[in-house]
Amino acid sequence: MAPSTETLTAERILEATEEVLRRHGPAKATVVDVARALGVSHGSVYRHFRTKTALREAVTQRWLDRTCQALAGTAAEDRDPEARLRDWIRGLAEAKRRKAADDPELFATYGVLAGENREVVAAHLVDLIAQLTSIVEAGVATGAFTTPDPEATARAVFEATSSFHDPRHATEWQRPGIDEEFTTLVDLLVRGLRA
Repeated sequence: MAPSTETLTAERILEATEEVLRRHGPAKATVVDVARALGVSHGSVYRHFRTKTALREAVTQRWLDRTCQALAGTAAEDRDPEARLRDWIRGLAEAKRRKAADDPELFATYGVLAGENREVVAAHLVDLIAQLTSIVEAGVATGAFTTPDPEATARAVFEATSSFHDPRHATEWQRPGIDEEFTTLVDLLVRGLRA
């Protein structure tokens, strides 16, 4: 193994881990495979991530953070809350569908990793609900929405739309009429929120 000329960073390790997981799958990917891909010793990887579990957790966190970061701009925008709500829900659904369609092997791998890292997934869901809550609160503040509990409402909207963004439903995302079903559901939810 030739030593790498680039500085070994956590980000480089995570990128390599993602590629190793894509190539070998979660059952066969090892820290040694990641080190080999980087041209370093496995001890160098362990200096950044103390265990294989910690490495897999970090990869899962990185994957989920991409979704949160992509949606954060919509959640924080200063414009019509109804349009933001629609765009945020559509953005979440499209991000998950794109991941499933563009890289099905890695998407399946992350399904396994998400099952192993339930605390990371739980924190991700808290972040998503917080973004959605901020949109509902903005709607209440402007008088566009009416609800006594914006957080409970955000959670209900999230759960009501789960078949369009929860990876457990990925096999359904390509069926005919899915976009029309999505639009119908979002229209119904928004009508229910209007003041």
